[in-house]
Amino acid sequence: MRATSILMEEHRVIEYALAAMEMQAARLQSGSAVRTEFFLDAVNFLRNFVDVCHHRKEEETLFVALIDAGLAKDSGPIAEVLAEHEQGRELTRNIEKAVRVALGGGLTARAELAQHAEGYVALLNRHMRKEDQELFPMAEQLIPANVQADLAAEFERIESGYVEAGVHDTYYGLAEALAKEATG
Repeated sequence: MRATSILMEEHRVIEYALAAMEMQAARLQSGSAVRTEFFLDAVNFLRNFVDVCHHRKEEETLFVALIDAGLAKDSGPIAEVLAEHEQGRELTRNIEKAVRVALGGGLTARAELAQHAEGYVALLNRHMRKEDQELFPMAEQLIPANVQADLAAEFERIESGYVEAGVHDTYYGLAEALAKEATG
């Protein structure tokens, strides 16, 4: 399987979890009851699947190959998506902080939590669209098929070296649990 196909498949799982976050954030905004710890589970997914697994694959392999193929790192599409990765990390920290304050009884934290969650969802949906529609097709054009296959092998190294075995099963299951909680 090509590296870009693997990343796009992961985008679909991320979208599933983001839809759940969006539903729960809307419930918070409307004053409906939401299990606040739902957002701690979401932070777990965002940090460990989206960032440690998915973004690391992009940053350590695909973007390096694109730079080797002639794209600039400090401007253009790579610089944009790297900046968005950092924005996502900051929003994840803000979500976690707001959850902790809300669990401690902070009265305004639920509204802040909803706002940060909605901001993260909007950012990442735009980000993934940009990658799917612009950056990944560019990678398909610039990176030869044999290099794409090498990148896919590197993805396995990243998963085995940086995260626990079975990461996809664990986090695909967490995305499903978030979705069930949000829709159930």
